[in-house]
Amino acid sequence: MDLDQMDQQITIETDRFVLRPMRPSDVGLVQHYASDERVAKMTAPIPHPYPPGAAEAYVKRAMNAEQGEFIWAMDGTKDGASELMGVISLKSMDRKQSEVGYWVAPPFWNTGVASMAVEALVAANPLKDATMFASVFQDNPASARVLAHCGFEYLGDAESYSVARNANVPTWTYSRKL
Repeated sequence: MDLDQMDQQITIETDRFVLRPMRPSDVGLVQHYASDERVAKMTAPIPHPYPPGAAEAYVKRAMNAEQGEFIWAMDGTKDGASELMGVISLKSMDRKQSEVGYWVAPPFWNTGVASMAVEALVAANPLKDATMFASVFQDNPASARVLAHCGFEYLGDAESYSVARNANVPTWTYSRKL
């Protein structure tokens, strides 16, 4: 990670974990969790099977501030949990808007980690956005509940291509004014 990236991406504290910039030591756990078909099928960009070298490329991209997307690791070591419980990202759009994306590792599903990460990211608003958007697959109501719990409002239906499913998948789109 270069100095420019560290200057641009803040660390965000929660009661249970820290959202911190990705680092090379995250590669193994990214590989492990992103290889899980249940995780891949609930995201648009993660392929299944997860190819060799994909985790290294993902972490390298996450560490590059110039690519317009900031990616944080959900690091639970402060509470005795895993160094990587999932990831959350903000992809910068125009007009002071960003798109939120996240996935949580299966051992941490239904523990409030996703809600706490989204709440913390919204509260910190590191890109000084006026609006944040997010989309979830319609067969993932747990992620829809996370967004609703965090103050996101339903905008409408759409679809996104899922690499793991090799198909367009119906989505629900949400926004949150800040």
